Amino acid sequence: MAPDAARLSSFTRDDLTFEVDDAGPLGGETVVLLHGFPTDRTSWHSMAPLLHAAGLRTLAPDQRGYSPGARPPGRAAYRLEELLADVLALLDAAGVERAHVVGHDWGGAVAWLLAGNHPDRVASVTVLSTPHPAALSRAWKSDRRQRLKSWYVAAFQVPWVPERVFGALFNSVVVGTGMPPEDARRYAAHLAHAGTLAGPIDWYRASRSSNVPAHRVSVPATYLWGSRDSFLGRAAAELTREHVRGAYRFIELDDNHWLPERRPEECAAAVIARVRAGDA
Repeated sequence: MAPDAARLSSFTRDDLTFEVDDAGPLGGETVVLLHGFPTDRTSWHSMAPLLHAAGLRTLAPDQRGYSPGARPPGRAAYRLEELLADVLALLDAAGVERAHVVGHDWGGAVAWLLAGNHPDRVASVTVLSTPHPAALSRAWKSDRRQRLKSWYVAAFQVPWVPERVFGALFNSVVVGTGMPPEDARRYAAHLAHAGTLAGPIDWYRASRSSNVPAHRVSVPATYLWGSRDSFLGRAAAELTREHVRGAYRFIELDDNHWLPERRPEECAAAVIARVRAGDA
């Protein structure tokens, strides 16, 4: 077999085609990398080589709404049920029974829910920035500071307008929250248009009609959170421990929300440590 014979460049589900970066040793343990909003699979470009050097294979898809061939119309197409099924389809396409799952921002929410609902397919979970969804829900109800940080979630429920406004102001908005300018420019080239932002913003709109339970996570888990995160506060970060039943490690970094771009070495080290620790 040729060295790259089993590589994926894309996978399909329900007539949608998702682009994937498949790299690292084919014989290594598999790590799925799930990006957040408003980024794409290139958000892992600094972390992934560090994982490859540690002997790990990585699968980094552009998720639903981000891949040009996977932008179905209508908010119902972006319910959490669909987002989880997409990751399972990726594992099936790669011939991987059980993978280590890493997620940031919305990708982190998907990672937590996948681990809680499909532990048979998840060997471990490492999440950057995003608390467990049940912890975030609790914090939103009890902590005024979290409600203030989450103001944009309500704004995104308005039809049509958010994608047009955000598309026009994309670069200045994300750089203003601490994203490195070179990364912001790359994501803007991919997403900073009303048409391409509709699907990613529909993730927010569809979450209210989703029916995926936020179970406690039994697989080994690591959670990294930046103490200067503009969107996700300390209350939810600290509550996350109560929603993990398995081995758990919490790492607090003195940084903001954009950990894959700003702190790739620390994030990669945490992933590698979690993979190597097994069930510990």
